[in-house]
Amino acid sequence: MCARSLNVCNFLQGISTEVLTTEPCVQLLEKLFNDLFEKTEKTILISGAEEPLYLPINENNKLNRIFSTKDYFSSALHEISHWCVAGVKRRELVDYGYWYEPDGRSQEQQLLFEKVEVKPQALEWLFTEASGQKFGLSVDNVNQPEMKPSEDFKVRVYHQVQAYLEDGLPDRAQLFLTALLYYFKANSPHLNLNDFDLLSLG
Repeated sequence: MCARSLNVCNFLQGISTEVLTTEPCVQLLEKLFNDLFEKTEKTILISGAEEPLYLPINENNKLNRIFSTKDYFSSALHEISHWCVAGVKRRELVDYGYWYEPDGRSQEQQLLFEKVEVKPQALEWLFTEASGQKFGLSVDNVNQPEMKPSEDFKVRVYHQVQAYLEDGLPDRAQLFLTALLYYFKANSPHLNLNDFDLLSLG
């Protein structure tokens, strides 16, 4: 992690420096993201947290901060996706002002979770594909491994990817996607629907 990021998140206990995955180095995402948005949006990505979190600017911190889990590349992409979806007012609130039900959600609660995750996870799929990685839908219910993404959720995320490719992404998401494509796929910096397979979602 760069010195600047360490200075910003010194308050956070339990920052991990242990390499836990074989995914690309998450610091690549920090640099790409922070170079794009630190000045224009006053927002930085900081990896190494025990839990993901978004903290807006306050009297002690002059930057909005997106914390992603440990050194997980996929966690960073997921948190960036939520930031790209959040509007101006949402970005003024801790964790965008959303409710969060911990592990152990009922089927009804899980369906509500899926409803608000369609756009973020569609963006995450696009970002993941641009990075040359394998995407997996998140149900965010670790303590209930038997609870899988619903078929409706899979279809809705796929259709949202299709809509983004046809109609365009939100501005910040498009900037980040372009940066990923030119870094990871410089020889062919574009995506099309053929790059996405509904059956790959399981």
